[in-house]
Amino acid sequence: MFQRPIPRRDFLREASLGAAGAIIAPGLLGGCAPAGGSALAPTSAAWARVPEILARLRAPVFPARAFAVTSYGAVGDGTTDGTAAFRQAVAACAAAGGGRVVVPAGRFLTGPIHLRSGVNLHVERGATIALHTDPRRYLPPVFTRWEGVELFGYSPFIYAFEQQNVAITGDGTLDGQATTENWWPWKGGREWGRQGIPHQAEARAQLFRMAEENAPVERRQFGEGSYLRPQFIQPYRCRNVLIEGVTILNSPMWEINPVLCQNVIVRDVKIVSHGPNNDGCDPESCRDVLIEGCLFDTGDDCIALKSGRNADGRRINVPIENVIVRNCDMKDGHGGVTIGSEISGGARYVFTENCRMSSPNLDRALRIKTNAMRGGVVEHIYMRDVTVGQVADAVVHVDFYYEEGLRGNF
Repeated sequence: MFQRPIPRRDFLREASLGAAGAIIAPGLLGGCAPAGGSALAPTSAAWARVPEILARLRAPVFPARAFAVTSYGAVGDGTTDGTAAFRQAVAACAAAGGGRVVVPAGRFLTGPIHLRSGVNLHVERGATIALHTDPRRYLPPVFTRWEGVELFGYSPFIYAFEQQNVAITGDGTLDGQATTENWWPWKGGREWGRQGIPHQAEARAQLFRMAEENAPVERRQFGEGSYLRPQFIQPYRCRNVLIEGVTILNSPMWEINPVLCQNVIVRDVKIVSHGPNNDGCDPESCRDVLIEGCLFDTGDDCIALKSGRNADGRRINVPIENVIVRNCDMKDGHGGVTIGSEISGGARYVFTENCRMSSPNLDRALRIKTNAMRGGVVEHIYMRDVTVGQVADAVVHVDFYYEEGLRGNF
């Protein structure tokens, strides 16, 4: 149950004795370790887990078969609708036992792409997949998770449900085409709201209320008229996921959002998207995740590790765990590596190393955010050899009053 706030002086004293979940290597904070180095013993033991995690991570391997979307009617002129062509190419690839669905040079307009087991969506250099901006293209609703709560809502742009061995690779570009004229105004508020354009507030409050009341997920229908923006890429309950090489632009909200997945690799991806809630990579309730060699230039957290919101997160009760972040560049964003805020299932064993975080528009390097509605346990969060240049707020920021603040019993 929630207790009175701990005075800052007592909190700092308890944290120094090991009550805090985050352990920061002394190189990051410059001489903050206690004399004698006693704090390094658990840190060294924890870092020994990294090779074990890496040993379990394996990129999926695909048969040497290629299915060009142009063979199924797609035209790279930027205006011809290629939704059916992408769907047919994915189906043919899966039926053949897997391979690559190839997007050649050109600009290909399409609606949602639903990947299947054994399919690698390969976007070649010079190719752009441009996603329709008409929300009706992303209906009927699919089973998804939105800000940490399960529901049936707009399909993510690229989606996979209960599949294995799926990938998005190549040197091409994924363009969500979100702007201040479409998708982003659904956020509402002073910065993003536009006169005459509806926004998400009512549906968002209804969804969260239904989750707190434990309404069955099949009753949580939030399709047309709900204004809950879709994620860009969301593999859901998948195994062996690879996202590598592509550039991602202008998403409605979160960019890469694997949920309840195991064995996820996000490598050498460039994300440039400055809309509302435009987090770069948000693994939720996943196990064994590697994020490496990526560039994050985002309108919200660069990386945000999550495990469900409030009652719905506790219902599913799966943590985010065994995450390695390395050799990444964090430019703009609210946090370089963030834990939360949807963290009710907990977070543990997160390792960040050899990253560079520096920008007047990067608020924080390490950020942990939760509240008394979220609950959850955050533990074993480690950083080392992270170069922090200029940040707008703080190197480390821990917020136990985020959003709902003190309201709640957790």
